[in-house]
Amino acid sequence: MFGFSVFLNEDLSNTTVKYIKLMKKTGFSGIFTSLHIPEDDAKKYRTRLIELGQIAHENQLELMVDISGEALERAGFHFDKIEALTEIGVTGLRMDYQISMEQIAQVSHAIKISLNASTLTLEEVEKLHQLGADFSNLQAWHNYYPRPETGLDEVLFYEKNHRLKKLGFKIAAFVPGDANLRGPLFAGLPTLERDRGAAPFSSALRIRSNSAVDIVYIGDGGLLPATIQQFANYVKTDVIELRVKVISDEYFHLVEREHINRQDAARDCLRSAEARFWDVPVIQAEPVRPRKIGAITIDNQLYQRYMGEIQIMRRELADDEKTNIVGYVIDDDLPLIEQIGPGQKFRIVKWIGEKDD
Repeated sequence: MFGFSVFLNEDLSNTTVKYIKLMKKTGFSGIFTSLHIPEDDAKKYRTRLIELGQIAHENQLELMVDISGEALERAGFHFDKIEALTEIGVTGLRMDYQISMEQIAQVSHAIKISLNASTLTLEEVEKLHQLGADFSNLQAWHNYYPRPETGLDEVLFYEKNHRLKKLGFKIAAFVPGDANLRGPLFAGLPTLERDRGAAPFSSALRIRSNSAVDIVYIGDGGLLPATIQQFANYVKTDVIELRVKVISDEYFHLVEREHINRQDAARDCLRSAEARFWDVPVIQAEPVRPRKIGAITIDNQLYQRYMGEIQIMRRELADDEKTNIVGYVIDDDLPLIEQIGPGQKFRIVKWIGEKDD
């Protein structure tokens, strides 16, 4: 599952509403927001939350709200009247500080609850069992970290998640956006420090596949159109889109299409399963170029019966006059190569943009 963030520090504009509808159409399933309210904005936050809840409900999106006990009270809501939240479209509460285990256990019978995955202890889990919490409504969500150098360590994150998995929790984490970054630092909102400044789509796939994460949310308030398209392709058709800086216009059109990585996956490269069976012209040898990671190659006539085979380098290999390099995967998408396993569909597309080296 993928989700995105909408913050309540300002009124919901037409642009934000359009973004929400676009993300739903793209295949995202939930909205995350925060109810940590400045003293003078309590009434505004309540009004904005009601409006966001209505939009979420209309678009069949989950709405997870980050709260503290104090913030909930200031917005005019109460733990003993949770139905007031569910009635406006809130489907979950992420419990922050000042909320007791007793309150969490009680509320878990009425609404989905996310606990702090990074700090949750075995003793707290046992306490919730003793209090009769509804564990079918409990999830474990990590924080995002606005300040550079404070995101989580990848190894410790992985170890924590596997302990939580053994306890039966679904786990959520955040990756940064690449548009409308949240101030005042504008440094992204990732869970892992590794992902700060990284491309959202590759970060989302990597954190989900490598770290036992079930739910990935975009921490910041926006995604670029090209990034949204990557998510749409993956969610709807299970295709990983690789954006490529073209080097050879002569033969790039032969590789610019959808491929399937061979089931007998190679160590050194992705191999297009059907490329050698496509009808291709005689491919003349071109000047030799470096076969670095992310190089897109098509074998030329010097490779004889292998002519037309299409590969993407997973590691740097020696130069080879028998294979032409038609382009290189852009830096933002290089981590995606390791997410393409046996039988995985991927699409090579021409990239025209600022990040093309």
